[in-house]
Amino acid sequence: MSFSSLISNALIIVIVFYSIIIHEVSHAFAAYALGDDSAQRAGRLSFNPRKHIDIFGTIILPLLFYFSLGVVWGYAKPVPFNPYNFKNIKRDSGLTALAGPLSNILVAIVFSLIFHLIKLPSIQYIVYFVVFMNLILAFFNLIPFPPLDGSKVVGMFLTDEAFFKWAAFERKGMLYLFIILIASNLLRINIIGKIIFPPVMFMLKILGLPVV
Repeated sequence: MSFSSLISNALIIVIVFYSIIIHEVSHAFAAYALGDDSAQRAGRLSFNPRKHIDIFGTIILPLLFYFSLGVVWGYAKPVPFNPYNFKNIKRDSGLTALAGPLSNILVAIVFSLIFHLIKLPSIQYIVYFVVFMNLILAFFNLIPFPPLDGSKVVGMFLTDEAFFKWAAFERKGMLYLFIILIASNLLRINIIGKIIFPPVMFMLKILGLPVV
């Protein structure tokens, strides 16, 4: 790998990492705006990466996935929030969750403008993958499966009884998500990709970017 490629890949990793931080901080600001100060008291209304790094989820897990399965998957430290501080638990939990993916879509839109304004191929290469990864991050988190953000968005439209049953499933959801990711990789069936790639490709077309 050439030195320029190393620099480009390093920049992509740094920008995508900060995109994940923006995702988490957006949750924190949304919760704060809706009446819950849990994230503020935990010091999470910050773009300082040290506030959001989870040793296992941000460092160890991605390395384990990469060296064992050849894919990179992990997560930042979840933003704490107390839904009982909200005026409307279902609605405000859903809006707080939605803020994360929307922030990544906004980042993708901003970088797509940079892609069109700066015609240097080396810059466009970096910018394109930042857009692509932010769209992946947004639509992956919008999958309506606990504990992903999309499950809380769906929760806004459930009855109260169904909502609390749905929320209780979140404890087991992460385990099931791990199993799905591992099984789909071992079986060479990209289950997650089949769900999120269509809206990602659609957004790339809307933004006037090449479809991979």
